[in-house]
Amino acid sequence: MADRTRSYADNVPGPFYVDDSCIDCDMCLATAPQNFARNQERRYSYIAKQPENDEEWALCLQAMEECPVCAIGCD
Repeated sequence: MADRTRSYADNVPGPFYVDDSCIDCDMCLATAPQNFARNQERRYSYIAKQPENDEEWALCLQAMEECPVCAIGCD
């Protein structure tokens, strides 16, 4: 389960976040490319844009459920 206290500073404020257990698998980027981005230098993904509609919410929730290391959280 993702831990807000270990979330990356790159995450934009809001309910979704990615913590430091991310293994840079890019699954979230493939699932919700409008909302996730990749820190190329440090090799992890983060929330670049919080969901703004039902479709984006559904895709972010799908990414959270499919994350192999449970690095995506939602408060």
